[in-house]
Amino acid sequence: MTKTPRPAVGTFVFFTLALALATYFTFAAIQGDFGIFSRTEINAESDALRKQLELVQSDVSRMENLTRRLSDTYLDLDLLDEQARSVLGMIRADEIVIR
Repeated sequence: MTKTPRPAVGTFVFFTLALALATYFTFAAIQGDFGIFSRTEINAESDALRKQLELVQSDVSRMENLTRRLSDTYLDLDLLDEQARSVLGMIRADEIVIR
């Protein structure tokens, strides 16, 4: 009696399971919540937020400067004149308004 080689089912299952796990972890490393694509999106959003922060900080510093220039301790007459003209629509007696 000759023995026929028995198929190695255990080896086949092991390698199939190993391949499935490797595929899953590779997919998760690329497209998962903490994967490469998510990291790229987070970096792009971080750069956009940094630019927005710089714009907001420059606006705040500009407003602080204007506020200081119209404060009780320091009064910029040119800025006061400009604000009165633009906000209140005031003009001097010797000026002519052309619309």
